[in-house]
Amino acid sequence: MRHRQLRRFNLETKMPKILVVEDEPLLLILACDIVQELGFDFLGANNADDAVKILEEYPEVRILMTDIDMPGSMDGLKLAVTVRERWPLVHIVVVSGKQRPGRRDLPEESVFFPKPYDVGHLSETLVRMAA
Repeated sequence: MRHRQLRRFNLETKMPKILVVEDEPLLLILACDIVQELGFDFLGANNADDAVKILEEYPEVRILMTDIDMPGSMDGLKLAVTVRERWPLVHIVVVSGKQRPGRRDLPEESVFFPKPYDVGHLSETLVRMAA
């Protein structure tokens, strides 16, 4: 199996913040490492409730990357819908290793990646969203 090399982007350009929401600590670290390797600033949350608080505090967040299955008052799909309604300019990436949501289950203009996700494809998507 061939691994794709991640390109490091120029950190001098102002990259948007990405909020990563994942309840599994190791997967949160992995996702944040991917985001950081691309040169993005990132914030992490373990559940949707914390994610909403972060979005309220950090208006510069431009991309949400959220798992679907997590504890709390809402899952990642409900979080994605809430973000689309309250922060319409935030790009949304939904990931899951258990669910495969249909297009109608996702908010408009969001993307889905099954776990384990293809790091190269995910990276390209994040960079495209940030452009």
